Amino acid sequence: MLRQLIVNADDFGFTRGVNEGILRAHREGIVTAATLMANGRAFEHAVELAREKPSLDVGCHLVLVGGQSLAAPGRPLPASVPALTTAVLLGRMSVHDELAAQVRKLIDAGIHPTHLDTHKHTHLLPQVLKAVLQVAREFGIPWIRRTLDVPLVRRRFDRLIRGNGCRAAGRLAGFRLTGRFGIDDLVRLIHALPPGLTEFLCHPGYADDDLRRSPTRLVESRQREVEALTAPEVREALRAEGVELVSFRDPTATSWGNSGPPSPR
Repeated sequence: MLRQLIVNADDFGFTRGVNEGILRAHREGIVTAATLMANGRAFEHAVELAREKPSLDVGCHLVLVGGQSLAAPGRPLPASVPALTTAVLLGRMSVHDELAAQVRKLIDAGIHPTHLDTHKHTHLLPQVLKAVLQVAREFGIPWIRRTLDVPLVRRRFDRLIRGNGCRAAGRLAGFRLTGRFGIDDLVRLIHALPPGLTEFLCHPGYADDDLRRSPTRLVESRQREVEALTAPEVREALRAEGVELVSFRDPTATSWGNSGPPSPR
């Protein structure tokens, strides 16, 4: 069976250095998609780059932790995942309104996102996943990032995306490699890809001063990811294994949603 790979770069719009790293990893490497932070400090710069390079498939990186709210201007978002969980459980924030405002900002900038994922994987929270699916329906966005591959979580996620008419890759890879993968790790992952469609999440970028001042543990590792994602050895591994690089807007991308479960590993 065909093996397909979407390489999706998170944090587009975070800083100009991150934006430039993502663009290079697309232009010279294997990144096929990116997700844009509507409340990122370098949002306008990312939009400009996306317009210059329309082959980059852009989605929305939905942010509920860190930075400023778009639904309630002037109000900060929760500073951590535990703080977000508390705010959601106590009804202190409207997750739907915040996510819808972020998607609307992309659309107003001329970018209609083809896919959605969440900063720090917050759609593992049932209330957040419900809002993400609602926003996907409202704005006609077909693809949602698969949550972490835990059996109970997977079954619930699959049931919900099927019921909401959304699509997802059969497998999500890269979470455990965040901040620590190099060329050899990426080559090994490609050789081990199962049949069907895999989304590989990554965080390429350049460590500019703005990034160094930001509250993130991913600084120098972003530059290592750029080098891995543009390495000739990685392209050769894809060729040798017959793995097809696709994006979320590629009509040949094989998903699972209404059509049945993904291929077994």
